Amino acid sequence: MTELLDALSQYGFLRHALIGGLLASLGCGVIGSYVVVKRIGFLAGGIAHSVLGGMGAALYFGFDPTIAAFATAIVAALIIGMVTLHSREREDTLIAALWAAGMATGIIFISLTPGYNTELMSYLFGNILMVSQRELWLMAAMDLLILLLIGVFYKQFLAVSFDEEFATLRGVPVTLFYLLLLVLVAVTVVLLIQVVGLILVIALLTLPAAIAGHYMRTLAGMMVVGALLGMAFSTGGLLLAWQPDLPPGPIIILLAAATYLVSLLLYKLRS
Repeated sequence: MTELLDALSQYGFLRHALIGGLLASLGCGVIGSYVVVKRIGFLAGGIAHSVLGGMGAALYFGFDPTIAAFATAIVAALIIGMVTLHSREREDTLIAALWAAGMATGIIFISLTPGYNTELMSYLFGNILMVSQRELWLMAAMDLLILLLIGVFYKQFLAVSFDEEFATLRGVPVTLFYLLLLVLVAVTVVLLIQVVGLILVIALLTLPAAIAGHYMRTLAGMMVVGALLGMAFSTGGLLLAWQPDLPPGPIIILLAAATYLVSLLLYKLRS
Protein backbone atom coordinates (compact mmCIF):
# COMPACT_ATOMS: atom_id res chain seq x y z
CA MET A 1 0.00 0.00 0.00
CA THR A 2 2.81 2.41 0.92
CA GLU A 3 4.60 1.66 -2.35
CA LEU A 4 1.46 2.45 -4.33
CA LEU A 5 0.99 5.75 -2.48
CA ASP A 6 4.60 6.65 -3.24
CA ALA A 7 4.08 5.73 -6.87
CA LEU A 8 0.93 7.86 -7.05
CA SER A 9 2.94 10.88 -5.96
CA GLN A 10 5.61 10.20 -8.59
CA TYR A 11 3.76 8.94 -11.69
CA GLY A 12 1.06 10.94 -13.42
CA PHE A 13 -0.16 7.95 -15.44
CA LEU A 14 -0.96 6.10 -12.21
CA ARG A 15 -2.97 9.05 -10.89
CA HIS A 16 -4.83 9.12 -14.19
CA ALA A 17 -5.53 5.40 -13.84
CA LEU A 18 -6.95 5.85 -10.34
CA ILE A 19 -9.15 8.77 -11.36
CA GLY A 20 -10.26 6.93 -14.49
CA GLY A 21 -11.31 3.93 -12.44
CA LEU A 22 -13.33 6.12 -10.09
CA LEU A 23 -15.05 7.94 -12.95
CA ALA A 24 -15.88 4.69 -14.75
CA SER A 25 -17.25 3.21 -11.53
CA LEU A 26 -19.69 6.08 -11.14
CA GLY A 27 -21.25 5.41 -14.51
CA CYS A 28 -21.27 1.63 -14.11
CA GLY A 29 -22.92 1.86 -10.70
CA VAL A 30 -25.79 3.98 -12.01
CA ILE A 31 -26.44 2.36 -15.39
CA GLY A 32 -25.38 -1.11 -14.20
CA SER A 33 -28.30 -1.06 -11.77
CA TYR A 34 -30.73 -0.67 -14.67
CA VAL A 35 -28.93 -3.41 -16.59
CA VAL A 36 -29.29 -5.78 -13.63
CA VAL A 37 -32.94 -5.08 -12.77
CA LYS A 38 -34.00 -5.15 -16.44
CA ARG A 39 -31.79 -8.20 -17.13
CA ILE A 40 -30.15 -6.83 -20.27
CA GLY A 41 -26.55 -7.81 -19.53
CA PHE A 42 -26.36 -9.81 -22.76
CA LEU A 43 -27.51 -6.72 -24.64
CA ALA A 44 -24.70 -4.68 -23.07
CA GLY A 45 -22.26 -7.38 -24.16
CA GLY A 46 -23.54 -7.20 -27.72
CA ILE A 47 -23.07 -3.43 -27.75
CA ALA A 48 -19.56 -3.75 -26.32
CA HIS A 49 -18.37 -6.31 -28.83
CA SER A 50 -19.92 -4.52 -31.81
CA VAL A 51 -17.77 -1.50 -30.86
CA LEU A 52 -14.61 -3.32 -31.99
CA GLY A 53 -15.69 -3.04 -35.62
CA GLY A 54 -16.02 0.74 -35.39
CA MET A 55 -12.72 1.19 -33.58
CA GLY A 56 -10.88 -1.05 -36.02
CA ALA A 57 -12.26 0.88 -38.98
CA ALA A 58 -11.40 4.21 -37.33
CA LEU A 59 -7.79 3.24 -36.78
CA TYR A 60 -7.48 1.87 -40.31
CA PHE A 61 -8.83 5.10 -41.86
CA GLY A 62 -7.01 7.38 -39.40
CA PHE A 63 -9.94 8.60 -37.29
CA ASP A 64 -10.29 8.91 -33.52
CA PRO A 65 -11.23 5.42 -32.21
CA THR A 66 -13.02 6.86 -29.17
CA ILE A 67 -15.42 8.83 -31.35
CA ALA A 68 -15.93 5.74 -33.50
CA ALA A 69 -16.63 3.71 -30.35
CA PHE A 70 -19.34 6.16 -29.32
CA ALA A 71 -20.95 6.15 -32.74
CA THR A 72 -20.83 2.37 -33.12
CA ALA A 73 -22.15 1.72 -29.61
CA ILE A 74 -25.07 4.12 -30.00
CA VAL A 75 -25.99 2.80 -33.45
CA ALA A 76 -25.86 -0.80 -32.17
CA ALA A 77 -28.02 0.11 -29.17
CA LEU A 78 -30.63 1.83 -31.35
CA ILE A 79 -30.71 -1.05 -33.84
CA ILE A 80 -31.26 -3.57 -31.06
CA GLY A 81 -33.89 -1.36 -29.43
CA MET A 82 -35.86 -0.65 -32.62
CA VAL A 83 -35.85 -4.27 -33.76
CA THR A 84 -36.90 -5.43 -30.29
CA LEU A 85 -39.79 -2.97 -30.21
CA HIS A 86 -41.04 -3.24 -33.79
CA SER A 87 -40.03 -6.66 -35.11
CA ARG A 88 -40.75 -10.29 -34.35
CA GLU A 89 -37.05 -11.10 -34.62
CA ARG A 90 -35.71 -12.61 -31.43
CA GLU A 91 -33.67 -10.06 -29.49
CA ASP A 92 -31.00 -12.56 -28.42
CA THR A 93 -30.47 -13.65 -32.05
CA LEU A 94 -29.99 -10.05 -33.18
CA ILE A 95 -27.57 -9.32 -30.33
CA ALA A 96 -25.55 -12.43 -31.17
CA ALA A 97 -25.42 -11.35 -34.82
CA LEU A 98 -24.20 -7.83 -33.95
CA TRP A 99 -21.74 -9.30 -31.45
CA ALA A 100 -20.21 -11.62 -34.05
CA ALA A 101 -20.31 -9.10 -36.90
CA GLY A 102 -18.64 -6.40 -34.82
CA MET A 103 -15.85 -8.69 -33.69
CA ALA A 104 -15.33 -10.06 -37.20
CA THR A 105 -15.22 -6.57 -38.74
CA GLY A 106 -12.76 -5.41 -36.10
CA ILE A 107 -10.47 -8.38 -36.68
CA ILE A 108 -10.49 -7.76 -40.43
CA PHE A 109 -9.47 -4.12 -39.99
CA ILE A 110 -6.80 -5.14 -37.47
CA SER A 111 -5.32 -7.48 -40.04
CA LEU A 112 -5.38 -4.72 -42.68
CA THR A 113 -3.79 -2.09 -40.43
CA PRO A 114 0.01 -2.03 -40.87
CA GLY A 115 2.03 -3.08 -37.83
CA TYR A 116 0.85 -4.26 -34.42
CA ASN A 117 -1.61 -1.74 -33.07
CA THR A 118 -1.15 -1.66 -29.30
CA GLU A 119 -3.83 1.03 -28.89
CA LEU A 120 -6.51 -1.23 -30.33
CA MET A 121 -5.33 -4.07 -28.12
CA SER A 122 -5.78 -1.82 -25.09
CA TYR A 123 -9.41 -1.29 -26.08
CA LEU A 124 -9.88 -5.02 -26.55
CA PHE A 125 -8.32 -6.13 -23.25
CA GLY A 126 -8.25 -2.85 -21.34
CA ASN A 127 -5.30 -0.84 -20.07
CA ILE A 128 -6.27 1.57 -17.35
CA LEU A 129 -2.64 2.70 -17.10
CA MET A 130 -2.92 4.30 -20.55
CA VAL A 131 -5.80 6.66 -19.68
CA SER A 132 -4.87 10.17 -20.78
CA GLN A 133 -5.96 13.48 -19.29
CA ARG A 134 -8.13 14.12 -22.36
CA GLU A 135 -9.90 10.81 -21.78
CA LEU A 136 -10.45 11.70 -18.12
CA TRP A 137 -12.26 14.88 -19.15
CA LEU A 138 -14.30 12.87 -21.63
CA MET A 139 -15.19 10.31 -18.96
CA ALA A 140 -16.19 13.10 -16.57
CA ALA A 141 -18.42 14.61 -19.26
CA MET A 142 -20.06 11.22 -19.89
CA ASP A 143 -20.67 10.75 -16.16
CA LEU A 144 -22.22 14.22 -15.98
CA LEU A 145 -24.51 13.41 -18.91
CA ILE A 146 -25.58 10.12 -17.33
CA LEU A 147 -26.26 11.66 -13.92
CA LEU A 148 -28.13 14.59 -15.46
CA LEU A 149 -30.46 12.42 -17.53
CA ILE A 150 -31.04 9.91 -14.73
CA GLY A 151 -31.69 12.74 -12.26
CA VAL A 152 -34.21 14.47 -14.52
CA PHE A 153 -36.02 11.32 -15.72
CA TYR A 154 -35.52 9.00 -12.75
CA LYS A 155 -39.22 8.14 -12.33
CA GLN A 156 -39.68 7.45 -16.04
CA PHE A 157 -36.66 5.15 -16.18
CA LEU A 158 -37.86 3.44 -13.01
CA ALA A 159 -41.29 2.75 -14.51
CA VAL A 160 -39.83 1.50 -17.81
CA SER A 161 -37.40 -0.79 -15.98
CA PHE A 162 -39.93 -2.52 -13.76
CA ASP A 163 -43.32 -2.35 -15.52
CA GLU A 164 -43.57 -1.11 -19.10
CA GLU A 165 -47.33 -1.76 -19.25
CA PHE A 166 -47.94 0.36 -16.16
CA ALA A 167 -45.67 3.07 -17.54
CA THR A 168 -47.69 3.11 -20.78
CA LEU A 169 -50.94 3.45 -18.87
CA ARG A 170 -49.48 6.39 -16.94
CA GLY A 171 -48.66 8.15 -20.20
CA VAL A 172 -44.90 7.57 -20.15
CA PRO A 173 -43.43 7.38 -23.70
CA VAL A 174 -41.99 3.91 -23.16
CA THR A 175 -40.34 3.62 -26.56
CA LEU A 176 -38.46 6.89 -26.12
CA PHE A 177 -37.16 6.08 -22.64
CA TYR A 178 -36.32 2.48 -23.52
CA LEU A 179 -34.17 3.68 -26.42
CA LEU A 180 -32.65 6.42 -24.27
CA LEU A 181 -31.76 3.83 -21.63
CA LEU A 182 -30.03 1.71 -24.27
CA VAL A 183 -28.09 4.77 -25.46
CA LEU A 184 -26.96 5.37 -21.87
CA VAL A 185 -25.89 1.74 -21.65
CA ALA A 186 -23.88 2.30 -24.85
CA VAL A 187 -22.25 5.41 -23.37
CA THR A 188 -21.36 3.49 -20.20
CA VAL A 189 -19.88 0.65 -22.23
CA VAL A 190 -17.52 3.11 -23.94
CA LEU A 191 -16.79 4.62 -20.52
CA LEU A 192 -15.63 1.23 -19.24
CA ILE A 193 -13.72 0.00 -22.29
CA GLN A 194 -10.51 1.86 -21.44
CA VAL A 195 -10.56 0.47 -17.88
CA VAL A 196 -11.21 -3.25 -18.44
CA GLY A 197 -11.57 -3.64 -22.20
CA LEU A 198 -14.67 -4.61 -24.14
CA ILE A 199 -14.18 -8.32 -23.38
CA LEU A 200 -14.57 -7.75 -19.62
CA VAL A 201 -16.94 -4.80 -19.72
CA ILE A 202 -20.06 -6.85 -18.90
CA ALA A 203 -18.57 -7.96 -15.60
CA LEU A 204 -17.79 -4.46 -14.31
CA LEU A 205 -21.14 -3.20 -15.60
CA THR A 206 -23.16 -5.85 -13.75
CA LEU A 207 -21.23 -7.27 -10.78
CA PRO A 208 -21.12 -4.17 -8.51
CA ALA A 209 -24.83 -3.52 -9.10
CA ALA A 210 -25.67 -7.21 -8.58
CA ILE A 211 -23.84 -7.22 -5.25
CA ALA A 212 -25.64 -4.03 -4.23
CA GLY A 213 -28.94 -5.71 -5.13
CA HIS A 214 -28.34 -8.32 -2.41
CA TYR A 215 -28.61 -5.64 0.26
CA MET A 216 -30.46 -2.64 -1.20
CA ARG A 217 -34.23 -2.59 -1.67
CA THR A 218 -34.41 0.54 -3.79
CA LEU A 219 -32.95 1.31 -7.19
CA ALA A 220 -31.37 4.51 -5.90
CA GLY A 221 -29.67 2.53 -3.13
CA MET A 222 -28.36 0.03 -5.69
CA MET A 223 -26.90 2.89 -7.72
CA VAL A 224 -25.05 4.44 -4.78
CA VAL A 225 -23.71 1.16 -3.39
CA GLY A 226 -22.90 -0.16 -6.87
CA ALA A 227 -20.86 2.95 -7.66
CA LEU A 228 -19.00 2.72 -4.34
CA LEU A 229 -18.26 -0.97 -4.90
CA GLY A 230 -17.00 -0.23 -8.40
CA MET A 231 -14.67 2.39 -6.96
CA ALA A 232 -13.44 -0.08 -4.36
CA PHE A 233 -12.82 -2.76 -6.99
CA SER A 234 -10.96 -0.42 -9.35
CA THR A 235 -8.80 0.96 -6.55
CA GLY A 236 -8.22 -2.49 -5.05
CA GLY A 237 -7.39 -3.94 -8.45
CA LEU A 238 -4.76 -1.26 -9.02
CA LEU A 239 -3.31 -1.93 -5.57
CA LEU A 240 -3.13 -5.70 -6.09
CA ALA A 241 -1.73 -5.43 -9.61
CA TRP A 242 0.94 -2.79 -8.96
CA GLN A 243 3.59 -4.73 -7.04
CA PRO A 244 3.57 -7.99 -9.08
CA ASP A 245 3.25 -5.93 -12.31
CA LEU A 246 0.02 -7.61 -13.45
CA PRO A 247 -2.59 -6.12 -15.83
CA PRO A 248 -5.02 -4.14 -13.63
CA GLY A 249 -8.17 -4.78 -15.71
CA PRO A 250 -8.40 -8.56 -15.16
CA ILE A 251 -7.43 -8.11 -11.49
CA ILE A 252 -10.29 -5.63 -11.04
CA ILE A 253 -12.71 -8.14 -12.56
CA LEU A 254 -11.41 -11.08 -10.50
CA LEU A 255 -11.77 -9.00 -7.33
CA ALA A 256 -15.35 -8.09 -8.29
CA ALA A 257 -16.20 -11.69 -9.20
CA ALA A 258 -14.78 -13.08 -5.95
CA THR A 259 -16.73 -10.50 -3.94
CA TYR A 260 -19.91 -11.34 -5.85
CA LEU A 261 -19.54 -15.07 -5.16
CA VAL A 262 -19.01 -14.45 -1.45
CA SER A 263 -21.93 -12.03 -1.34
CA LEU A 264 -24.16 -14.49 -3.20
CA LEU A 265 -23.27 -17.25 -0.74
CA LEU A 266 -24.04 -15.02 2.24
CA TYR A 267 -27.27 -13.88 0.62
CA LYS A 268 -28.40 -17.47 0.05
CA LEU A 269 -27.52 -18.45 3.62
CA ARG A 270 -29.39 -15.46 5.00
CA SER A 271 -32.55 -15.97 2.92
